[in-house]
Amino acid sequence: MTSVYDFSARDIDGNERPLAEWRGRTLLIVNVASKCGFTPQYEGLEALWREHRDRGVTVLGFPCDQFGHQEPGDEAEIRSFCSTRYDVSFPMFAKIEVNGEVAHPLYKWLKHEGKGILGSEAIKWNFTKFLIGPDGQVRKRYAPTDTPAKIARDLPAS
Repeated sequence: MTSVYDFSARDIDGNERPLAEWRGRTLLIVNVASKCGFTPQYEGLEALWREHRDRGVTVLGFPCDQFGHQEPGDEAEIRSFCSTRYDVSFPMFAKIEVNGEVAHPLYKWLKHEGKGILGSEAIKWNFTKFLIGPDGQVRKRYAPTDTPAKIARDLPAS
């Protein structure tokens, strides 16, 4: 059986990182963008990360420029924006594609395992979120409009 731990991705600093690094933790995987109407969710994602990381929760951000050219910068620009504007400290990755033939393998798997409304696999917009259980399996998919505060209710209590 495939799990999130079978994948790796290049982080925002260019290092390949196996997701097995977070084995046993609850993950919230989000495709993010710097110039999106949902960009202020970075604040909520960072708050969720800071509040829940000691309870085994990790937020992972995957910049994507497939929706309205809302992530035009390179990794250095993205890192600078996230750091200076939202004080992001959760792990960030290099820009990827989430839809189409060259979608990152992680996202191909996430979309298959956590289908959206009416069984759709496509990511519709930035800030689509996937909650992954400590077993590495998709527990829930959230729409871009679902705020980090709403998602916090689905996180482990201890």
